[in-house]
Amino acid sequence: MDVTSTLLVVGGSACSFKVLNAIIRSLPIPEAAHNNSWKWRNISTSLAHSALSGAGALLCFYLQPQMGNDLLYFYSDLSHRLVAASTGYFIHDFLDLAWNKQLKQSWEVLLHHSMVISCLGFALKSHVCLGFAVVSLLVEIHSVFLHIRQLLLLSGRKNRPGGQTAACRPSVLYRTTSWLNLGTLAVFRVGTLCWMTRWLARQTEHLPLYVLMLGTAGLSIISTMSLVLFYRLLRADILTNTSDKR
Repeated sequence: MDVTSTLLVVGGSACSFKVLNAIIRSLPIPEAAHNNSWKWRNISTSLAHSALSGAGALLCFYLQPQMGNDLLYFYSDLSHRLVAASTGYFIHDFLDLAWNKQLKQSWEVLLHHSMVISCLGFALKSHVCLGFAVVSLLVEIHSVFLHIRQLLLLSGRKNRPGGQTAACRPSVLYRTTSWLNLGTLAVFRVGTLCWMTRWLARQTEHLPLYVLMLGTAGLSIISTMSLVLFYRLLRADILTNTSDKR
């Protein structure tokens, strides 16, 4: 893909997610989420991206197993379009957050998106580390369950319906989602980021210094944020529930 085609995919993706967000605005939302309608739309849009990009990353490796042998210089239009489409989403979400949320409430996500856009953008422009960029999108498999968990919380479906005692206990749906969220976080987020860090460390002699610095900075920030996320989820869904049973 040339530069013009890449920009068209990135821009088209950003516009498509904007349109999806607008469509979600017109759909009915749970009564409990009425006070957080923007957040409901934002997370629902993010869920669509996570499902598409996570499945797309798996499909790329299934159809192109040779990419796993050369994450540095392997190139295909399929992988390039996937990374470009995902870049468009992150640009859309960055602008959506910057426009609708105060900086003190969204700086962590904005920082994350800035690093992701920089790294994916470099892969698109240089055609270097495109396979590595596709690997990074495997993290979105975990984000699917993270966003479903957030939507359950917004819709008030965390606890069982019924009496006062039942209302204090998480529903089966929420507990199942919570465990899937933690499990995929450990495998597809923490595990993938650890593997990416190991791979990058082994490529120090084959990568230009500026590429190595960009990759190291991006992985350091995103890995730190992922560990903080893991602790917050563990505390909210496991440690708190355990202490309540005592």
